[in-house]
Amino acid sequence: MSAGDAGIGLVVLYRWRLRPGAEDAFVQAWREITETLLRHGSFGSRLHRGDDGLWYGYAQWPDAATRAAATAAGAVDPALFARMSACIEASFPEIALAPVADLLRLPHNPTPG
Repeated sequence: MSAGDAGIGLVVLYRWRLRPGAEDAFVQAWREITETLLRHGSFGSRLHRGDDGLWYGYAQWPDAATRAAATAAGAVDPALFARMSACIEASFPEIALAPVADLLRLPHNPTPG
C-alpha cells in the first residue's frame, strides 16, 4: 500500500488525561514522535483535546505489521517516550480500527487552549 492509498489502513486511537500545565510539552513530544514514525512507514497522525478534557491521538499505518515492525525496531528514542509519558496523568487502552476511512482528515487542534 502506498501513501496515496492512505484512505484505508490501520488507525490506532489513543486517549489521555494530561497533567495540568503539561499540554505544550506533550504536544511537542507528540510532534517529534510523529516525525520519527513517518520515516518508519506511518501515514501520520492527528492530536486534539476533546470537549471532555481528554486528549485524543489518531495514528494511521498501512497495516498492523508495519506498525509492529516500527515498534520492534525501536524507531523512537526511549527518552522521547519518557518526555511524553511524564505529561500524562491517566492513559486509556488504545483502540485499533481496520479498515477505516482516513481519520487524518479530521480537524485537529494540537495547541492547548
